Amino acid sequence: MGFVALILGVVLLYWLYNHGSFPSFVGSSVEPVKPRVVEARGELSPAEKSTIELFDSAKGSVAYIFTESVQGQLFFRRVAEGAGSGFVWDDEGHVVTNAHVVQGANKIRVQLDDSEPIPAKLVGIAPAYDLAVVKLLDKPKKEPLRPIPLGTSNDLRVGQSVFAIGNPFGLSKTLTSGIVSALGRTLPVENGREIPDVIQTDAAINPGNSGGPLLDSAGRLIGVNTAILSQSGSSAGVGFAIPVDLVNQVVPRLIEKGALPRPGIGIAVADESLARRLGIRGVAVLGVEQGSPADQAGLQSFDLQNGVVGDIIIAVNRKPVANIAQLSKALEAVGVGNKAQLLVMRGDDTREVDVQVIDLEARR
Repeated sequence: MGFVALILGVVLLYWLYNHGSFPSFVGSSVEPVKPRVVEARGELSPAEKSTIELFDSAKGSVAYIFTESVQGQLFFRRVAEGAGSGFVWDDEGHVVTNAHVVQGANKIRVQLDDSEPIPAKLVGIAPAYDLAVVKLLDKPKKEPLRPIPLGTSNDLRVGQSVFAIGNPFGLSKTLTSGIVSALGRTLPVENGREIPDVIQTDAAINPGNSGGPLLDSAGRLIGVNTAILSQSGSSAGVGFAIPVDLVNQVVPRLIEKGALPRPGIGIAVADESLARRLGIRGVAVLGVEQGSPADQAGLQSFDLQNGVVGDIIIAVNRKPVANIAQLSKALEAVGVGNKAQLLVMRGDDTREVDVQVIDLEARR
């Protein structure tokens, strides 16, 4: 009797299992999980289409620049590698980038689109504008060179859309977008100089973007990405680009001459922090090069150790100068080979002196 009951129980369990009435904790048939149905998205928006077209058109003009530089001496030498961005300037193989990307490099290679890196040489550099030009030593094999279309920067408006293409963190052909956040900024560079009329943007600019193009919504070059303002070293929404109107003046001269003249009169000056501590308003002369135009004009330097009062330049051609950047800009406006009229103060006395402006690079 017990055996029969056992058989009936097994049969009942089998029937319940196959008819879906068996409790779930024992087991049940499970339907396979299928992928969800994809919703049709329709047409891309006009703004999306425009951005895609801009990138497809411009990406072939953007360069990835690799550098190698030997650092140290004798047995302590090491090879430091660097990277940045750039863009094709002309059909001759000239590529524009930042001066700080290639300065001091012993070896430069340029990669365009998906081609192999091409060796390049430095043909001109202008640290005062953070611009440099390299030239490809060979033409790309896959595609012809595609010089980037040039725009203008003097008619930019705050709020305009802008696009940055470059190689941040080695991630080639990266597109970011934003707006012109501000115009007319100044950017400090070497020797107390400043780049004028710099474009400020919130388009993401990161390490590796340096030297890459900033484009307007028509895909034209309006600036060269050069720096960010960030405590972390990554994009914080404040990036700067050298205006294309300035680039279009500097680059042809670099291609032709290899360098730009550096107008000066042969003096060393106090930095702004020292001038502020001394309560000086103007540019204090701390050194005068022997035989220089400043020396010939009778300018005298401060000797703080011995208490000798020197000259303070307070105006050039009757326009006030309060710091090194303003003095440099004023001398550039005068031009090499011309005379500048300086308003100079020594103690309580002021006087005007005429000084010849020379090219300091030619005296090196």
